[in-house]
Amino acid sequence: MGATVGTRLMTWWKGAEVGKDSFGNRYFTEKSGGNRRWVIYEGSPEASKVPAEWHAWLHHTCEEPPLGARPEIPWEKPHLANQTGTSGAYRPGGSVLSDQERQKSGGDYQAWTPE
Repeated sequence: MGATVGTRLMTWWKGAEVGKDSFGNRYFTEKSGGNRRWVIYEGSPEASKVPAEWHAWLHHTCEEPPLGARPEIPWEKPHLANQTGTSGAYRPGGSVLSDQERQKSGGDYQAWTPE
């Protein structure tokens, strides 16, 4: 798929590549030093494929692009694209698409009654 003709033309004319993430997405800013920032996705355009550090840069939360290696954080899981509509989607027990039983409720709950 990729970018539309208009996006590719604007990128060629006005864009300066800033960096690339581990998914192959490429990030751009205006050559003229303007304020606009954008991404051209590798493959289908899916916003959940943008890692958190690049999301922060795209939305002007930080000024410098996240170039170089990120420090490893032991409890942090690797970035995962949106799984909605796929076999990897979360399906809790009781969901129409789940084969698990719905969680029982009421076993440890006692309703309050006024005296």
